[in-house]
Amino acid sequence: MNAHTPPALSADDRSGAPLEGPQTGLGAAMDIRRWFNVFRRRIRLFIAVALVVFAATVMLTLQATPRYTATASVVLDTRKTNVTGVQQVMSDMPTDASAVATEVEILKSGQLAERVVKALNLDQDPEFNPALRKPKGLGAVRASVRDLVKGAAPKTAPTPAQLQRAHEGVVSNVLGGLQIRRTGMTYVIAIGYESESPTKAAAIANKWAELYLLDQLESKFEATQQATRWLNEQLGSLRGQVEQDDAAVQQYRIANNLLSASGTSLTEQEISSYSQSLASARAELAADNARLATARQQLARGSNGEDVGEAMSSAVIGQLRSQRAAVSAQVADLQGRYGDRHPEMLKAKRQLTDIDSQIQEEIGRIVSNLEAKVEVSRQRANAVGGSLGGAKGTLASNSRAMVRLNELQRTADASRTLYESYLARYKETSTQGGIETSDARIVTKAKVPGGQSSPDVQGNLIRGLLLAIAAGAAALILAEMLDAGLATAEDVERRLETAYLGSVPMLSSVSDTRNETPIDHIVSKPLSSFSEAFRNLQTSILYARLGEPVQVVAVTSSLPGEGKTTTAICLARSAALRGGRVLVVDCDLRRRTVNRMLDAEPGVGLLEVLSGDATLEQAISRDAASGADILPLSKTSFTPKDVFGTAAMDRLLAELRRRYDLVVLDTAPVLPIADTRILAPKADVVVFLARWRKTPQHAIEAAFRQLSGTGAHVGGVVLTQVDMKQQAKYGYGDPGYYYAEYKKYYTE
Repeated sequence: MNAHTPPALSADDRSGAPLEGPQTGLGAAMDIRRWFNVFRRRIRLFIAVALVVFAATVMLTLQATPRYTATASVVLDTRKTNVTGVQQVMSDMPTDASAVATEVEILKSGQLAERVVKALNLDQDPEFNPALRKPKGLGAVRASVRDLVKGAAPKTAPTPAQLQRAHEGVVSNVLGGLQIRRTGMTYVIAIGYESESPTKAAAIANKWAELYLLDQLESKFEATQQATRWLNEQLGSLRGQVEQDDAAVQQYRIANNLLSASGTSLTEQEISSYSQSLASARAELAADNARLATARQQLARGSNGEDVGEAMSSAVIGQLRSQRAAVSAQVADLQGRYGDRHPEMLKAKRQLTDIDSQIQEEIGRIVSNLEAKVEVSRQRANAVGGSLGGAKGTLASNSRAMVRLNELQRTADASRTLYESYLARYKETSTQGGIETSDARIVTKAKVPGGQSSPDVQGNLIRGLLLAIAAGAAALILAEMLDAGLATAEDVERRLETAYLGSVPMLSSVSDTRNETPIDHIVSKPLSSFSEAFRNLQTSILYARLGEPVQVVAVTSSLPGEGKTTTAICLARSAALRGGRVLVVDCDLRRRTVNRMLDAEPGVGLLEVLSGDATLEQAISRDAASGADILPLSKTSFTPKDVFGTAAMDRLLAELRRRYDLVVLDTAPVLPIADTRILAPKADVVVFLARWRKTPQHAIEAAFRQLSGTGAHVGGVVLTQVDMKQQAKYGYGDPGYYYAEYKKYYTE
C-alpha cells in the first residue's frame, strides 16, 4: 500500500465513538459542546418524537376508563386466647416476617380468588368476563361481520375445557385488580381492590377479607376433623391391641401358676405366711422349752412345785391350796385343843396329807403338760419349716417364669399407656370443634371510595412528559449512532484516518441566488464563499504531496451522485480564473456528465484522441466563461475496451503535463466501475469526494480497500454539498462551525 493510502479502519473508528477514555477539563467541555450541537441539529427529531410520545400518553390517559380503589385492612393477631387449656391440632401462626409474607401470598392465591368469584357471582359481571362484554368500535364492526359470515349456523355448546379456560380467565381478571401490601413493618395487611365501580370495589375488598378469615377457620376445623377421624381409627386398633396384650398376660399367669392378689403372687403370699407361722412356732417352742426347763430346775432344787409358774396360775392348785389352808388351820386348832392323837386330829392330818398329795399330782400333771406342749410346738415348727421350703422351691420356679411375664406386662402397659394417651387426645380434640379462632381479624372495612384512583391524570402527564423527553433523547442518540455519514473534518480524520482536504458547500446554503448552477456561480461570484471553498480546495490539493508537484488530479467517489463532475468543473474554473492553464478531462465513459453540464455535444473527444482518429487540438474545446479547456467524451465514445491502461493514455497524460498547470480527471465512482482503479495510479493525487452526511462510511472504506492495491495516492477526502447553515450546528472547532462569523467577508 502507498504510504498515503488510508489504512483499514478498526471497529472503534467505524462506530464514531471517541477513541479516548473519559475526559476532564477542556476535553469534557468540548464533549458537552458536541452533544449540545447534536441536540441543536436534531432538535426537530427530538421535538417530533417527544410530541408523539406525550400525545400518546395524553390520549391513553383521556381514553382510559376511570377506576376506583377500596381498601380493607386485616391484622395478624399476636394475642391468643385459650379457654380450655387444650393444645390445638393446628398450632397458631407465627408472626415473624416470613409468616407475614406467606399470608400476603395466600391473599394473592387463585383459590381465594375463586371463592370471591363464586361468592359475588363475578363470572356474570362483564367487567371480569370478556364473553359478556358488548363489542365497541372496530370490535363491534368485526362482530357484525363475523355474525353475517356465520349466518344462522347453530351455536355449539362449549366444551368442558373451554368452560375451564373461561373460568380461569375470569379468576385471572379478578386477580388483576387486587392490591395486597404490608403496612410498614407492622402485622397489618391492606387488601385493596380496583374496579370500574366504587361500590363493587368496596364489596370485593370486604368479601376478600371475610373469606380470608373464613379460610383460616375452615383450615383449622378441617385439620381438627381430620385429626379426630385419625385418632378414632387409631383408638379402634389400639383397643384391640390392649385387650390382646392383657389376655396374653393373664393366660401366662394361669399357665405358670402366677396368680396374684393385691399385686403379689400366691407363692409369695404362702412363703410370707409360712415365714410368719414358722417364726411364731419357733418362738412358742422356745417359750415352752423355757417354761419346762424352769420348772425342772425348781423341782431339782427341792421345790415342792408350788413356786412353778404354771402351778401358781392353776385354778385347781389354787383351790387345793385354799382347802389345805383351811385344813391346816383346823389341824392347828385341834392340836391346841386335843393334842396329836386325837381322832379328829389324825383325821385332819390325813386330810392335809391327801391335799398335799393332790397338789403334787397336779404339779406333776402340769410338768407333764409342759413336756407335751414342748413336743407339739417342736412338731409344728418342723411342719411349718417343711412347708416353707416347698414354697421357696415353687417361688424359684415362678421367678424364672416371671421374666417372660414381666415382658408381657411391659408390652401390655405400653399398649395401655398409648391407648390412654390417644383416648385423652381424642377427647381433647373432640371438644375443639366449636372453639377455633382465626389467626387474623378485620381492622378496617373497605368504604366506597369518593374519587377515582386511576388514571392519575396529573401523574400520567408528568410521567408522559418525562417519558417524552427520554424518548426524544433516545431517538436523538439512536439517530446519531446510526448516522454513518461524515459531517466534519474531525469525522474524516478520526473515522477514516485520512486527510481532510476541505468542503464544498451546497450553493443554496451560502447564496440567495436563484436559478444559477454552481459552475456558473463560481464565475459570476468569484469572491463568494462558494468560490472561496474551491480556492481552498485547490490549495489543499497542491500541498497534498509535499516536495512533489501536483499537476494531474483525479476526482472520484465511492458512489454516484457525490458531485464529482460539479467539483471537477468548479475546481478547473476557479484555477483558470486565477490565470492557470487548466484542463478538465471527462473520464466517466458511461455518464458523460461534463457534456450535459456545459450543454455541449462534441463530435470527437477523449477516446478518438486515444485511438488516433483525432488530434488533441481537435478534441479540446475552450470554456468561454473561465478560459479552462475541456477534453470531453463524444456521444458514441463508449467502448468495452480498457482504454485507460494503454500506452496511449500514458502518452496523453505526459503531453497534458507538458501543456497544462492543472489537469482535472473527472472519473467514475470506484465501487461500481473498475476504470477508476486503473486511472487513479496515473494521477499525482486522487481527491476522494464524500457527500456530506449521506455517503456511508462503510462505502468509503470499501472504496479505499479497492484503491489500496493500485498504488494510487489518495490526497484526502472532500465533503461535498455541505449545508453551511446546518454545519454550524456540528463539531466545535470545525471551520463550518464559525461560518456565521466569517461569512461577512464574502461578497455575493
